[in-house]
Amino acid sequence: MARAESGRDGASITTGVRGRRRRLDLVLDMVLERGHLAVDDLVSELGSSPATARRDLDALADQQLVVRTHGGASANPDSSSLPMRYRAARHAAAKEAIATAAVDLAAPSGVIGLNGGTTTTALAHELAARASFRDAERPTVLVTNAVNIAQELAVRRHLQLVVTGGIVRESSFELVGRWAEQLLGQIRLDILFLGVNAVNAADGACTHDESEAAISARLIERSSRVVVVADGTKIGATAFARIARMDQIDDLVTDPSADPSLLEELRGAGVAVHVAGRAASRDEEAEG
Repeated sequence: MARAESGRDGASITTGVRGRRRRLDLVLDMVLERGHLAVDDLVSELGSSPATARRDLDALADQQLVVRTHGGASANPDSSSLPMRYRAARHAAAKEAIATAAVDLAAPSGVIGLNGGTTTTALAHELAARASFRDAERPTVLVTNAVNIAQELAVRRHLQLVVTGGIVRESSFELVGRWAEQLLGQIRLDILFLGVNAVNAADGACTHDESEAAISARLIERSSRVVVVADGTKIGATAFARIARMDQIDDLVTDPSADPSLLEELRGAGVAVHVAGRAASRDEEAEG
């Protein structure tokens, strides 16, 4: 029989396979938020025993999700290596709001492109559920290099799915390489929804991996309209590999947590900024 350990705010964290999975997710989130977490913190905040706390940190270190240190653990320096299911849970509400607003920019029965990422995955869910797309006379063509998106949308009759070839990157589920680039040279997209790790007025849209950047850049070349979808934590951030210059981006859809001054810089660079969950001002509507 499973037993319960008291957690933060008096919550009960049940042990056992499912309970341990939930606890590990919570521990990982705490490490990512703080940068470093001590065993003593887990004991005091989650009510875990010292032995359980050490085992949890060891388990996360074995999966290369954290770096084990004396008496605790630190965040993995390469946050892009975190599996999709961990990253998807972070800022989930913002990503869902962004997805809902972004789909309003697309027309049913057109050709839509999606690269990989947690925000574009949320957008794919919205495309699958939106009545205007389900009820359209002709299917909407959806082109993606993300195998997780392809798997989830393959059974949707109102979406005609096109998947690029390539080699799968395990952290993002994106297909990369020459095969993907060759296919993309043969098609044309009406609109591309682009997930990124960072976007700023100086560098444009960026990601952590150069192979993902190359495929996303190819998608941009084949698109009539490029819409970056990014939560507020990515606005003004930087990343290793540039995907697109600012003059290649038509729209940005973000959430209200984005720094207003940084959004103004992006507007000044010619990007139409849409803030999900907040009505646009008249000035913003005029600019957009």
